[in-house]
Amino acid sequence: MIAVQITVRGRVQGVGFRWWAMGEARYLNLSGYAENKADGTVEIRAQGEEEAVGRMIRLVVENPSTTARPGRVDDVDLRWVDVIVGPRAFGYR
Repeated sequence: MIAVQITVRGRVQGVGFRWWAMGEARYLNLSGYAENKADGTVEIRAQGEEEAVGRMIRLVVENPSTTARPGRVDDVDLRWVDVIVGPRAFGYR
C-alpha cells in the first residue's frame, strides 16, 4: 500500500473537480480526500494499492482528459506521504 498527496493547480474549484476526484478514487478503491485550499488549488490525498494510486495520478494529470474531468489542470505537484493505517473511505473536505 502506498499514499500520495497531489496538489492540483488550474481551474479546479467551483467546477465539480473534487466530486470527480472522489468518484474516480472510490471506483479505484482508494481512501483519502479531496479538499479545496484557500490558494485556489485542490489537494488530493489518495492511498491504496500501487496500481490504483498510479491510475489516479494518471487520471489527474492526463491532457486531454479521457474521463470528462471537469475544470482545467495546469500543474500538479506530487508528494509521497505515509500510509494511514485502518479502514477509511474517500471523501471530500
